[in-house]
Parts: sequence; structure tokens; C-alpha cells
Amino acid sequence: MTDIEYLKKYLDSDKLEEGIIKLNQGIPVQYIVGNVEFYGNIIEVNEDVLIPRFETEELVDRVIKKLKNKKKLDIVDLGTGSGCIAISLAKNLNGNVDAVDISKKALEVAKKNAINNNVDINFYLGDMLNPLNKKYNLIISNPPYIAYDEEIMDIVKNNEPHLALFADKEGLYYYEQILKNVKSYLKDNYLIAFEIGYKQGKKIESLAHRYLSCKVTIEKDLSSKDRYIFIENS
Repeated sequence: MTDIEYLKKYLDSDKLEEGIIKLNQGIPVQYIVGNVEFYGNIIEVNEDVLIPRFETEELVDRVIKKLKNKKKLDIVDLGTGSGCIAISLAKNLNGNVDAVDISKKALEVAKKNAINNNVDINFYLGDMLNPLNKKYNLIISNPPYIAYDEEIMDIVKNNEPHLALFADKEGLYYYEQILKNVKSYLKDNYLIAFEIGYKQGKKIESLAHRYLSCKVTIEKDLSSKDRYIFIENS
């Protein structure tokens, strides 16, 4: 579906002309419409949150397949943004879901999305693991992972929140912060699931082994690029 077709499908006819003007100004179609479909859910988005990607949808799908037969899971989504990951997991897994974001404005969007999608999620304002005080079976995150000197498309750079895109240490900062501090937040049987930049797999695998006694699996996305890391107790 082209962007124009997307606008015609989701915008009222009286707003279409204004929508096309915004599109020509380089504003993402999802922000113009105000929502996006993610794993069967309608997720509201605005300039305070990252636009959910197909790659993240695939991360969610793989995690659900790995854990669908487990009961009473404790789950946390770190850097939840729009809440799309947490909402999808709350709907498809058996357990309690927490979600964390450092942006108060992003949490407002996520809370609204949770209400609209009829799910119960506990939201926390803070930096990754910092506001939490319990242990989890699943820790999932699509953190900021783009290096500051990395080239990205103008439509992304000019519209989406840089807080959700860029990270220090060649994009590895948040992975190391999570893995360095995660041990006291893990139950005996755990899964840590990350979306990653396609060149970062081996470096994050090394970080995981530095801080945890674990099994690490790197998996490719639908474009055959390294995109996901799954870390489990060995």
C-alpha cells in the first residue's frame, strides 16, 4: 500500500487534502493518520513515540511462540514507547506485564493505548531497569540502538524522537546497561529478548556472556539481517 492509499484508507475525506500536504512536507504517514496496526492491535502514535516497525512485530511473534505454553509469567518491556510490545504480549501470553519508559510523554501514549486495547499493564517512569524491584521471566526491549554518526533516512531523523533512536557506545549503551544490571531482576528460568542493529549481534553476545552465565541465540529478520538476540539461562 502506498502512502497516498494509506491516507485514503484511514483519513476522513475532509482531512485528506491536509494529509497529503503534510505527506509532501515529509511527515510520516503514521503520524498524519495518528495510528498504526501492530500485531492485530490499533496503536496510536504521535511525535513523542517511535513508529512501530515490522521487525518489532516479528520480535513479538517469536517471543510469543517461545513462551505461549508458559503460565503466570512476569514480563517487562523496557523502553516501551507506544506500548505496542507490552500490549501484544499482555494479549497473547499468560502473566503480569510491566512497562518502563524514560519519557513521560511516551508513557501517556502507552497508557492510552493500553486502555484502548483493553489490557492491564503496570507502567513505570524511569530509565530501563531502574524503577523496578522484582524478578522477571521475560525482559524484552527494543532500545535506542542507532550510533550517533550512523546514516539514517531523513523522514526518520527529522520526525521521530531522537531519545528513542540514538545511543552512545556505537549504539550499544542500553544493551550494556541492561545486561550489566539485570542479574538481580531475573527469575531462575528467564528469557531476555532484544531487537538489535544488524551489525551488533556479536558485540551484544559478548556483553551477555560477560555479565551472565547464559545461552545466546542470534536470529535474522525477514531480510536475512541479524535483528534479534535471545538470551536464556544455560
